[in-house]
Amino acid sequence: MSISTSVLSDLLKSLPYLRPQLYFKASLTALSHAMEDQVLAATLAQPLVIASFQRERFYRQEAHRYLRLALRSNQIYVLAAPETDFANSSENYEKIAFEPTDGLSQEWHLVVIADNYATCLVCRESLGSIAKNKQLPELSPNLDIDTARRFEGVWTSERGVSLKAAELLLDRILVYRPELASKINEARQRFSIGEPRSHSGAEQINEYACDIDTDPFVQRLVTYLQASQYKLHKAYRSIAAQARKERLVNSISTAIRRSLDPHEVLQVAAQELGEHLEACRCLIYRAQATDSQAIIEHEFLNPGILSVRGQTWELEKNSLFRDIVQQGEGVCISDTLNDPRVNNSPGLSLIAKKFAIRSWLMEPVFYQGRLLGIVELHYCKMPPHECQPGELDLVEAIATQVGAALIQAEAYANLEELNQQLEALDRTRSNLIAITGHELRTPLSTIQVCLESLASEPDMPLELQQIMLNTALSDSERMRKLVQDFLTLSNLESGRVQWHPESLTLQECVDLALSRNRTRSATEKPPQIKTKIAENLPLVRADGDWLVEVLAKLMDNACKFTPPEGEITIKAFSNSHQMVEVTVADTGRGIEPNRLEVVFDRFYQEEGALRRTTGGTGLGLAICRQIVNGWGGEIWAESTGKDQGSQFHFTIPIVQNSHEEKRTKVKSK
Repeated sequence: MSISTSVLSDLLKSLPYLRPQLYFKASLTALSHAMEDQVLAATLAQPLVIASFQRERFYRQEAHRYLRLALRSNQIYVLAAPETDFANSSENYEKIAFEPTDGLSQEWHLVVIADNYATCLVCRESLGSIAKNKQLPELSPNLDIDTARRFEGVWTSERGVSLKAAELLLDRILVYRPELASKINEARQRFSIGEPRSHSGAEQINEYACDIDTDPFVQRLVTYLQASQYKLHKAYRSIAAQARKERLVNSISTAIRRSLDPHEVLQVAAQELGEHLEACRCLIYRAQATDSQAIIEHEFLNPGILSVRGQTWELEKNSLFRDIVQQGEGVCISDTLNDPRVNNSPGLSLIAKKFAIRSWLMEPVFYQGRLLGIVELHYCKMPPHECQPGELDLVEAIATQVGAALIQAEAYANLEELNQQLEALDRTRSNLIAITGHELRTPLSTIQVCLESLASEPDMPLELQQIMLNTALSDSERMRKLVQDFLTLSNLESGRVQWHPESLTLQECVDLALSRNRTRSATEKPPQIKTKIAENLPLVRADGDWLVEVLAKLMDNACKFTPPEGEITIKAFSNSHQMVEVTVADTGRGIEPNRLEVVFDRFYQEEGALRRTTGGTGLGLAICRQIVNGWGGEIWAESTGKDQGSQFHFTIPIVQNSHEEKRTKVKSK
């Protein structure tokens, strides 16, 4: 039985002197936890606790707390609209599953009543907040963590109001769980719920009095306040650091776009990178894996630092360079005076002493596994410089940009022979401009507007300050995901990924990918996903983490271009080439036959980067191709045209040794 009426509306109608207030989700979370902590502090004897959650997913986040509350009282009631396995039950505490169309699905309730204490929180989500979440999903992509959602309602410690709220909720519980009538009647009689009450001034004052220790409640609120201040400070620092990194990447990208002269590009990269990371010296030079020497041509220097421009760098006996060639990754030495790699090499010791190098960072410039050059950062002052993870990621990103610039220059120098490669690089560069402008500049502008408003309007209402802060945080997370996709593809293309092949069951990997897909919050109902995995499918040999990543990205791609009423099917069978072939098919938009190859290109967007109707960076399928190629498989797409659906196929090697132990667990990324 579904009830459309609102508990909040009924409460306000019964007690017309009440005036609802505006609350944000972050405030309601703090208040709810504080009220629950008051019960957990064991200062209340067998209280009545009624909690109503809009959806089961919100309840699951707090289920562990209600298991602890159930140890304090046998009068615990939890209501939620079921989504997966939430159902009526009396295990540990009373669960009440209401219909999704019930008015409770838009409300948030928590009532605590004891002999010497009472408090209640009765709120309903505002229509404006619901409409905003539907119209602007890019500002609140995940409702579970959207602290800017707005609610209207009442939070009070007035006993009369709390008893009335309890009466309304207990009536609603009886609609869904009539078998609880006897238990509910006990609570009504004990706390006089439903009996007529006077609201004279003197009695209202007494209703607020209690003789319990309220420190747990206050301490919880203080903890939330301190956590919010810390998150705000952290957000400011993160946004400022991200902005500096974006300016650096943009300046080097601009140099690449404006010039095909590798000397000009490398000099700009050395200058910008050295200044940004506050290095004493930054070098970028050309070097291949088989080179024995390199001439330093591009250098950034701080005042008072000895130049090495024009000198010949010995590489053949340079153990750091050999480590880079063999391991395919950079080297970071925090203190050359105490590092055995430097102390055990006369050549490196001489260089470090002659050029006053105290801390030394070397990062290779790769392009598709081919070494093109080296980026070096020298810190010559005391104390030694500790390399931070963010710095290393930035140097890797710049090295990737430099690698692209060097290949671009080579392609231009050999235009007649490398014409197709040059066109591909030009397309990549154009798409990079569009993606950078649309996916980075837009959220960065939003962040700047929000921060400028916060800085220039000290009298801005707290509610609006919170909205602006959450908008800035949401857009910074959007930029972080884009940069992460950039770095993932860069690592795959440059050969920096360490593969860990293992024997796997495909079904287990598909289940993990489906789980990841289900946990992603969506504003619309996703298409139905079916699996048709062949029985007795042999074990496959691949890196489990990356296999799950391929499956998840292909499913996500299918969901983007398939309407909610459509269908996605995952199939797998063993073919005649000692491979397992996996197919992710959908009934969605489809692909023109002449586009089946280019969909795997970096930054490819069918509708164009600036006018597409679906989100994403156009890197997902390119990442899938790099991963599948990494384990020796193939990936391809099939489609008969527009609105005819599409199928993405890829192959995985079969384990040759049938006695190899079957893996029973795949690590999720």
